[in-house]
Amino acid sequence: MTTVATKPALPPLEHALEDGWTLPASWYSDPAVLALERERIFASAWTYAAPAEWVAESGSYVAAQVGHVPIVVVRDRDGELRGFVNVCRHRGHLVVAGKGCRETLQCPYHAWTYDLDGTLRRAPRSEREPGFDATAFSLHPISVGTWGPFVFANPDPEAEPLADTLGELPEIVASSGLDVDALRFHSHHEWPIASNWKVAIENYLECYHCPAAHPGFSKVIDVGPDAYGLAVHATFSSQIGPVRASALAGDGQSPYTPRGEVTQAQYHFLFPATTVNIAPGFPNVSLERWIPDGTHRTIEVTDYYFAPDIPAAELEELMAWDSQVAEEDVSLVESVQRGLDSGAVPQGRLMMESERLIADFQRRVRDALVGS
Repeated sequence: MTTVATKPALPPLEHALEDGWTLPASWYSDPAVLALERERIFASAWTYAAPAEWVAESGSYVAAQVGHVPIVVVRDRDGELRGFVNVCRHRGHLVVAGKGCRETLQCPYHAWTYDLDGTLRRAPRSEREPGFDATAFSLHPISVGTWGPFVFANPDPEAEPLADTLGELPEIVASSGLDVDALRFHSHHEWPIASNWKVAIENYLECYHCPAAHPGFSKVIDVGPDAYGLAVHATFSSQIGPVRASALAGDGQSPYTPRGEVTQAQYHFLFPATTVNIAPGFPNVSLERWIPDGTHRTIEVTDYYFAPDIPAAELEELMAWDSQVAEEDVSLVESVQRGLDSGAVPQGRLMMESERLIADFQRRVRDALVGS
């Protein structure tokens, strides 16, 4: 008799999200939830992947990870941007690491070699294998797209165009005074966080905690409930904050003086795992992708972009301010994870006005995993 394996049931939602309740605490630690998230969210989602300048020349490539999927983005000999699952079709070794420029992509395990269009060019000793068909073992393709200097990737080769997912986001970003096409990549950083990816995202999605937890941030941005704007769009959500007049005046209390072409702070979340951050002042943006690395670990990958010729001292001042906020957030989300793991509060209660972007995020997760 053959037994058909069934997937474990998700822990139930005892109270409705629409009534202001949170996802169950168990959803932040249960491996069954993570398995479904990989299948039903990350396997078909657009995520920021890398700076476009890293794959500007023919033969250039960059390896990255979007969700749980290792990918490689390449510029082929005809100048076309392509993307593939970065997993060798032989035994599963990652084909390439880092970034660089090559004529081919070669797996370091057994030297299976792929052309820049993903086709298998050479598999050592394959001529000894009767019926071996190299055309059947190309790298699996993925979807890739660009927005200004940013490359995005989606593991689904049949994904809708990136522009459909971005929607109004480029126009909203431009309204801050920022021209993304004038920016240049500056630096790459990776932050390991001891929390579930959803805890980290939810912290990003509200500034209700800012007055208490981010004093330096709150000296620059007006985080009051009547000033700090929240908006939900079809595929993303936004937080827009005005600059405090005292910070613009250079009162000596602000961590930096936010004067420049960019006249407001903007923080955007593109479901499920990309964030776009604009600070007021000189032209700048940072993009992050949030990688679920198991149930209790998230890797926050951050790339900074600035306008050319910004004085180094000003860059360092802004990045120090940003890093301070990030360090404070890491402490917060790791504490939340410990509280959730205790099981003492099976389901929390949101403040639906101040935390409505979290409510939107949690509904998107719930709908993806179990349906609306």
